[in-house]
Amino acid sequence: MTREPGTGTGTRVRLDGKVALVAGATRGAGRGIAVELGAAGATVYVTGRTTRDRRSEYDRPETIEDTADLVTAAGGRGIAVPTDHLDPAQVRALVDRIAAEQGRLDVLVNDIWGGEHLFAWDTPVWEHDLDDGLRLLRLAVETHAITSHHALPLLLRNPGGLVVEVTDGTAEYNRDNYRVSFFYDLAKSSVLRMGFALGQELGPRGATALALTPGWLRSEIMLGHFGVTEENWRDALDQVPHFCISETPFYVGRAVAALAADPQVARWNGQSTSSGALAQVYGFTDVDGSRPDAWRYLTEVQDPGKPADASGYR
Repeated sequence: MTREPGTGTGTRVRLDGKVALVAGATRGAGRGIAVELGAAGATVYVTGRTTRDRRSEYDRPETIEDTADLVTAAGGRGIAVPTDHLDPAQVRALVDRIAAEQGRLDVLVNDIWGGEHLFAWDTPVWEHDLDDGLRLLRLAVETHAITSHHALPLLLRNPGGLVVEVTDGTAEYNRDNYRVSFFYDLAKSSVLRMGFALGQELGPRGATALALTPGWLRSEIMLGHFGVTEENWRDALDQVPHFCISETPFYVGRAVAALAADPQVARWNGQSTSSGALAQVYGFTDVDGSRPDAWRYLTEVQDPGKPADASGYR
């Protein structure tokens, strides 16, 4: 995944002097968020389990060092720290390092996932592999709790901190729709609730927390699944016509950057929102200059079974 800084950005924001931690930034939304925070001038710590020396069980080529290099190339300062967020000692050491080097933490993005190969579509809980399902919940939920536990005291040292819980689906959509499987549904709904619960605890203490979902993400894994690249992603529309509403990981990255730069960000405290919804408020665009509104599209076009047509939704 590459990015050309300054192209199709819509509204420019600045985060000079701000320090961010993007937990789970090896690829996908985490990488897009880290790069866009860097493009706004932030110092960004990026974490994950895949480095140039060691791969996680995903066994993919993307590394946290690559993400850090992209952050720096975009105009920020990227710092890669290998971290298993299931290990409290590693997370504590990570936060201690940020405190020692920066003395502050302004933005925490909990994007840890790692469950891509652990769920089976439309498989009931009694037929689903139990070990895989429980591992998914640990990777997608327990990691977020461990990271918040250790990182939030540093974030609260200064007023105005922001916590973004990255999930799949808005609270409204997930309330009414079964998401893939028991374990996937539970994981994504749990992260949505984390955004709400953290808002109750952080709001009175001068910080803001919310849950944020991208739309249909053109991540490295998704592009590979359809056998396309970012340059020719529309070739996949023959296989999956509704992929026409998809967006790059930089779109949700610009959403986080806009939130972090908003002096009135507390208005979002405890809420659930999406990249497409925030684009309408803040005026940023995806890298092609469009503004995909995926969750409205899913509700009004895809789910009712209408023919794929993103007109009016991009």
